[in-house]
Amino acid sequence: MHHQVIHIHPEAPPKPAVGAPCNGCGVCCLVEPCPVGMLISRRRHGACDALVWSDDASAYRCGLLVDPDRFLAGRWMSWGPLRRLWLRWARRVIAAGQGCDADFEQDEP
Repeated sequence: MHHQVIHIHPEAPPKPAVGAPCNGCGVCCLVEPCPVGMLISRRRHGACDALVWSDDASAYRCGLLVDPDRFLAGRWMSWGPLRRLWLRWARRVIAAGQGCDADFEQDEP
């Protein structure tokens, strides 16, 4: 069994059951980046660099969806029609808000 320590914002909602609606707990993105996050973070393990905390929502959000210019600035997809296509693809791949797919157990501190 693999154990990993992740640091979760103290106000983050608890992880929902697998298949339940996403509530922005951030656990999935703190454990490992999704395919889009791998491109942004340039790694396959550990917290995604694009994960951001929203004080207004008291939940985590994908920075690529809420502030794309912050994460795409200086990259080839930051301008023109490629940006729109890339963001549409990213929304589909990330599937944020579609349902919890983090199939692992979370121990309380």
